[in-house]
Amino acid sequence: MNQSSKLKRIVKRKKLKIVGDNSRVILRPHIPADLPRIGNIIFRVLNLSAIEAEELLQETLLNFEDRHRDIQLQLLRHYDKIAEYVPKATIINKTQKLLIGAYLTMEYSIESAALFNPSIVPHPDQSLLPEGSLRFIMSLRATGEGHVSSIVFRSGIIDKDFLVNIDSVSEFVETPAVVHDPFYNNNLFKMKLKDLKAWNKTSVRIMSQIPAFFTYADLKLSIQEVYSNTEFPVDSWTINVINWLADSNYKVKFDDGTAMSERVIFPVSSNESKGIEDARFVKFTHENGSEKYYATYTAYNGHSILSQLIGTKDFQTFDIITLNGEGVKNKGMALFPRRVNGKFAMLSRADGENNYIMFSDNLHFWNSATLIQKPTQPWEFVQIGNCGSPIETEEGWLVLTHGVGSMRQYSIGAILLDLDDPTKVIAHLKDPLLSATEEEREGYVPNVIYSCGGMVFNNSLILPYAMSDIASRIAVVNLDDLFGKMEFS
Repeated sequence: MNQSSKLKRIVKRKKLKIVGDNSRVILRPHIPADLPRIGNIIFRVLNLSAIEAEELLQETLLNFEDRHRDIQLQLLRHYDKIAEYVPKATIINKTQKLLIGAYLTMEYSIESAALFNPSIVPHPDQSLLPEGSLRFIMSLRATGEGHVSSIVFRSGIIDKDFLVNIDSVSEFVETPAVVHDPFYNNNLFKMKLKDLKAWNKTSVRIMSQIPAFFTYADLKLSIQEVYSNTEFPVDSWTINVINWLADSNYKVKFDDGTAMSERVIFPVSSNESKGIEDARFVKFTHENGSEKYYATYTAYNGHSILSQLIGTKDFQTFDIITLNGEGVKNKGMALFPRRVNGKFAMLSRADGENNYIMFSDNLHFWNSATLIQKPTQPWEFVQIGNCGSPIETEEGWLVLTHGVGSMRQYSIGAILLDLDDPTKVIAHLKDPLLSATEEEREGYVPNVIYSCGGMVFNNSLILPYAMSDIASRIAVVNLDDLFGKMEFS
């Protein structure tokens, strides 16, 4: 029996399949880019009689109210986005506001195209569980019309016998409220502007007028004051960079009553307008013992990519943060679950082909990268990368990898890095741990097996993985069996 066949014997695939549901829809703003068209919609609604407006609104609510929680609140939010274009002297009632909001709204089926690329972490709440069980949260990449990606969640329990139960999935999905005025750190903001080559007279003037910890409103007011000073030559490019940076670092919060499966993080800022891709969640333990969940993801605007970071303690409130530096210019960042030798550590694929590792004193800034692995086996000749954050074990840092072979076949492999010096690869699998079966190779993108992160439970690797970018499944691998198949240096 060859090594590949032996590996297949230690991988136990669960029958459970996680698939998308095209009936799960969110409400998105559908606002024309041309200002005159917005004005035309407002004019037409305001010229309806009171009876016509009320009947039209009630018909709309009748057709859509049972598909969304508190639809009226969301329609009013969309109205607020264009409220400044309503003529100043106009008296407008709630029915008219709701109706205008409805004309500026669309439903979007977040999972209609695919539900894939999962990562899994222990749930922050482990109370009231059967003995030997673990509650988990799984993040997935959901893709809908136009290939716009977002992050959705599932929760569940895995018991001592590795039986997996996914919590019931709600028929509703909701986007969070965006907090426009979180407190920004002035010094950190300056450092990011310097990294973006936008530290000049204009940015110095703007940043010097606001406090050490400032709000979004403080920043906007300072920009306005600099603009209004006719004696000061303003650099418009710098203003655009400052606005972009502020809009790209924000906070979102879901309502208290939302279930985990109802929460969807949908693109907000311009740099992620075409998708939030491949979130790699990890439970991070800080040096003081406090814990927080982080996830790197790829922001895509249709033309370029940007690496970003999500931080959360409860999966209800999320901080969205830009990552800076030459080391985060490509896809596939994966943060280690703790500092290594006093520094933050992260895997990367700096050149799009090989595996690298980076170290930093600051979670926001990443520069130089060290090469740790090149493709050596036929199943990874095209490129390699990580499949999620490293997992700490007694044997070393277990890193799940992906390799791309002939006919663009994606497989999952594994390497071990030295615990004290993770620049050293101390063991590897010669053959893939997981490749597509005949059933798994059919989908949105054929022949692709991929993961954004696993976890260890009861001395076993719990590995959620995507099947051809269409659905997801879970595999279980005993760690002793896995290490026994690895070739050590």
